[in-house]
Amino acid sequence: MKEKKVAFVTGASSGIGLDTAMKLTEKGFTVYGAARRTVLMEPLLKKGGKTMFLDLTDAESVRKCVQEVIETEGRIDVLINNSGYGLGGGIENVSIEDAKRQFDVNVFGLAEITRLFLPYMRAQHSGTIINISSMAGRFSSPFLGWYHASKYAVEALSDSLRMELRPFGINVVIIEPGLIKTDWGVITAQSIRKQSGETEYAQNASSAAEYYEKHYCLENSSASNPDVVSKTIVRAACKKHPRSRYLTGKNAVLFVLAKKTLPDKIYDAITCLIMGQKKIKER
Repeated sequence: MKEKKVAFVTGASSGIGLDTAMKLTEKGFTVYGAARRTVLMEPLLKKGGKTMFLDLTDAESVRKCVQEVIETEGRIDVLINNSGYGLGGGIENVSIEDAKRQFDVNVFGLAEITRLFLPYMRAQHSGTIINISSMAGRFSSPFLGWYHASKYAVEALSDSLRMELRPFGINVVIIEPGLIKTDWGVITAQSIRKQSGETEYAQNASSAAEYYEKHYCLENSSASNPDVVSKTIVRAACKKHPRSRYLTGKNAVLFVLAKKTLPDKIYDAITCLIMGQKKIKER
């Protein structure tokens, strides 16, 4: 009897993470969904998956999750680093404490759980690590500087890791979603207003917040459905030799291509125009 592959998904309490965990369960994987809000993972339990509490900012929580999976299953085949959030606000307005938390979740938490699972993948001489980055890891926009920085870091770490793990037969994949219908835009807009809504940046911060609310709105947005991303993740998880990068979802290819081909001044001008950024008049 063929041994079932074991997958571990962080941020599995909602959206892309939960949908990915459900789809992998349907594909026959033994799936561990991990998140802080375990009660929201009931649908995964009903599908036959397993759930765990995980706080990526707590090293002991990360260690316990890895230990439990290995002690129970004896192996790990697919690690999907999906947890993350968007910290909005002007660079001048966001405290370094808040910025460090952004990196703790989006970068250091990802790195720590990967680091702890890696000895077992190396021993197996197989495995796939899928890091959920963003098209935001390939370009920048106003009032999301720390979020972009964290995703740039995920891209760089993933590229280095891919080369380091190649001799051990381990795949490293980056998923770069574009505009997706989730509550990400609403939460990010709230963060922008909280950090910069009553500062010298207020007018442009409000325009940026409105842009994210409009383009990620669950009801009226023309953004892609979350299953566009989860299907891409599952496809990469099931391949023996997946691609290193998957740009998926509305405008992902377009925005990245624009950043790659346009001069900075033109790219900046177009981005600011689209996001309603205006020149601040001198007082």
